[in-house]
Amino acid sequence: MDNARFSSCLTCGTRHYDMGLTKQYLRYVASAVFGLIGSQKGNIVFVTLRGEKGRYVAVPACEHVFIWDLRKGEKILILQGLKQEVTCLCPSPDGLHLAVGYEDGSIRIFSLLSGEGNVTFNGHKAAITSLKYDQLGGRLASGSKDTDTIVWDVINESGLYRLKGHKDAVTQALFLREKNLLVTSGKDTLVKWWDLDTQHCFKTMVGHRTEVWGLVLVSEEKRLITGSSDSELRAWDIAYLQEMDDLEEPEPKKSRGSPPGIQDTPEPRDGTLETDETPEDRILTCRKAGSIMREGRDRVVNLAVDRTGRILACHGTDSVLEVFCILSKAEVQKKMDKKMKKARKKAKLNSSKGEEEDLEVNVEMTLQDEIQRVTNIKTSAKIKSFDLIHSPQGELKAVFLLQNNLVESYSLSPSAPAPQAVRTSRITLGGHRSDVRTLSFSSDNIAILSAAAESVKIWNRATLQCIRTMTCEYALCSFFVPGDRQVVVGTKTGKLQLYDLASGNLLETVDAHDGALWSLSLSPDQRGFVTGGADKSVKFWDFELVKDENSTQKRLSVKQTRTLQLDEDVLCVSYSPNQKLLAVSLLDCTVKIFYVDTLKFFLSLYGHKLPVICMDISYDGTLIATGSADRNVKIWGLDFGDCHKSLFAHDDSVMYLQFVPKSHLFFTAGKDHKIKQWDADKFEHIQTLEGHHQEIWCLAVSPSGDYVVSSSHDKSLRLWERTREPLILEEEREMQREAEYEESVAKEDQPVVPGETQGDNYFTGKKTIETVKAAERIMEAVELYREETAKMKEHKAICKAAGKEVPLPINPILMAYGNISPSAYVLEIFKGIKSSELEESLLVLPFSYVPDVLKLFNEFIQLGSDIELLCRCLFFLLRIHFGQITSNQMLVPVIEKLKETTISKVSQVRDVIGFNMAGLEYLKRECEAKSEVMFFADATSHLEEKKRKRKKREKLILTYT
Repeated sequence: MDNARFSSCLTCGTRHYDMGLTKQYLRYVASAVFGLIGSQKGNIVFVTLRGEKGRYVAVPACEHVFIWDLRKGEKILILQGLKQEVTCLCPSPDGLHLAVGYEDGSIRIFSLLSGEGNVTFNGHKAAITSLKYDQLGGRLASGSKDTDTIVWDVINESGLYRLKGHKDAVTQALFLREKNLLVTSGKDTLVKWWDLDTQHCFKTMVGHRTEVWGLVLVSEEKRLITGSSDSELRAWDIAYLQEMDDLEEPEPKKSRGSPPGIQDTPEPRDGTLETDETPEDRILTCRKAGSIMREGRDRVVNLAVDRTGRILACHGTDSVLEVFCILSKAEVQKKMDKKMKKARKKAKLNSSKGEEEDLEVNVEMTLQDEIQRVTNIKTSAKIKSFDLIHSPQGELKAVFLLQNNLVESYSLSPSAPAPQAVRTSRITLGGHRSDVRTLSFSSDNIAILSAAAESVKIWNRATLQCIRTMTCEYALCSFFVPGDRQVVVGTKTGKLQLYDLASGNLLETVDAHDGALWSLSLSPDQRGFVTGGADKSVKFWDFELVKDENSTQKRLSVKQTRTLQLDEDVLCVSYSPNQKLLAVSLLDCTVKIFYVDTLKFFLSLYGHKLPVICMDISYDGTLIATGSADRNVKIWGLDFGDCHKSLFAHDDSVMYLQFVPKSHLFFTAGKDHKIKQWDADKFEHIQTLEGHHQEIWCLAVSPSGDYVVSSSHDKSLRLWERTREPLILEEEREMQREAEYEESVAKEDQPVVPGETQGDNYFTGKKTIETVKAAERIMEAVELYREETAKMKEHKAICKAAGKEVPLPINPILMAYGNISPSAYVLEIFKGIKSSELEESLLVLPFSYVPDVLKLFNEFIQLGSDIELLCRCLFFLLRIHFGQITSNQMLVPVIEKLKETTISKVSQVRDVIGFNMAGLEYLKRECEAKSEVMFFADATSHLEEKKRKRKKREKLILTYT
């Protein structure tokens, strides 16, 4: 090995062994996401932090969740996601947690105090579309595009039940406060009512002709309001069986279902309402009360009420939020009195008799008397989602996530005579309003330039803060002028815009091309640059210093020196490092090479089937790499124009390509959401950088090669950093194969449970690689238990034969767990499985391991350890393997013992819990006696009981005589 020499090139990111045996690369990893205020797929919600309500909002940001301070306009917390994009957010009622739904159907619950996601639920097969907590925050209902609704136990971290019935994506799910009911809406035009005691759908409302996009419960859950694809908000009156029985009186010409003051709407011909007597009416009846007409003519995108249930708001696909107020009974009564007075006055005037006599006047209450329009809030762009919060002072705060990467908040006072919404804050600095189409690094690797359709922003790479924002036209290409004090931007209208970074001013605008200016390339001598445009010309420019008329100081300007006219539109231009050659990509799918000094034609590179969108020349001028819309990257030699290799690079168009400085490695970005690194010498794919969720438009490699920044249609900018971790290609391929295997395992058919038909899976979990690994850990633990038990038997036989105690070899795994017994190790494995993955792991477990597990459970339960966990596992195993267990004679005595021990131990646990509850009740009474006040929960429950009794005494029909 003396002849072998080792050289390490830190600038190019490769290590070369001169013997030629291997080539080692350095790994690039994701460093940060910036330039994003909020992504479009999820919804914005108010969250409570540091005891303050209405100040902080949570917004989805690709796979993360950002918490923004509306007052300061700062990002104060990032809830780190994994890979999938966030699609739904829901804060818990206590304000301590945030439930986050993802594109792959998983749900994570984050603590807003620590920012960590400790609980993960996997049950859906498609994106989460709806999340809603119950009143106490103990249960969470999730709706998905896979048409299922799942109710999760947040405290026990497990699924309760899966509700199947919708035929299309679930759009909303709501718990009722007083009843154990759930109401869901879907894109299948149906609204379904579920009895959670029996987990079945007892009522289906078919009164909508189009998709139901939202629903809310108002008026103390006596009214349901739904929004669909038309301009109507439909109101439905809900009457519950118990209350109806108490209120039932011999009222002529009136059905049972109408609450006070609402007359029944005649049943329409389209089958909107059910018949009067159906089996469904045993729990509740639902009758249409009327409609509220929206001003918008498009579909309802979001429909919501604030937590007080007084303010109702909705919006369509435009930029207007319509706000309604739901009046209280006293306000409705006052309004009806005014209406009555006016009607009497009118009747008196219309009466032909002059003498005084009592006139009988009837006034009917309409839906518009109970729900009145307050105002419209007009935002600066299309609304994607919103949230409402009512401050104690009576002020309504509304926050909006807009389509153009913007968050706005408004406030209004609904009780004012003419309420007007006032914009209170706006978060704009942290991102562009449109997609970033060009990126560039400064020469010192510190500043990053990003430009979009409306602005140019300069970012500090270290802090990721925006330090300059300058308005521009639609930018397509850019670079830092040598010295990093000015930047040049090429626009879609063919203009060159020159900006000064110190002042942020536009120094000069030059009309360079008649069409779009697609590409810029700085000359290697840094004295000028070249531009290529849609007017079939390539223009050469030099920097110069000029003096303005009203200024004594000179400023930088540009002047055109030469023009190269071509036959096709120019898409991309690039100088060779020695400035002898100029590569020009044309719309005819070829790349033409010209001499810079004479502009004479040198080479033509043809072979792409679609136009070359991007290209770059290596630092030594020997190679040129071209990326095309035909998804291929071709590597050419610049000496003869021969194609060294054609690589199928991406699954969609290759949008950008750039070499790493001082190396033959290059990066490509594609519309398939991926960035890939390649070796132009060995023609090998090195690594893939995944993170973007939409098409990638451009990337930039820093002059040192340590950083890569990329922009995408998902509005995010991502920074990738080169680490010192070596990357071995064989290991990388192995990791890719493992990832593919894990994906295939998760996509396999779910285990079949006896008694279920194919396709009917009523378990809440789903098979994932984590549940498979958990089942493997259980199998390994049971096998270790078998081996150690057999060893102990052999050891006893050896000791008996030898007549003395022989030392027993200790298993290193058991030693690592503190020298525990084999059976205790099995229990530790069960305790280590996540609660949300327990049932699915046991479902994957083969039956051959179940007899040993049952025997161990009997042993554990007798010892009284982890009774709740063991009973949960035991009952689940008995449920899914009932037939095999009961038919196995060897397991009969085990089951009999389990029956005895389980009943006795569970009784003991129940007694302990009952004793503790009684002790807590005693302490509660002691506290109340000392403070002479009732706890808030009991006080509210007594108040609700009084309200309920008062309602029962009220009459159904409101008439005035």
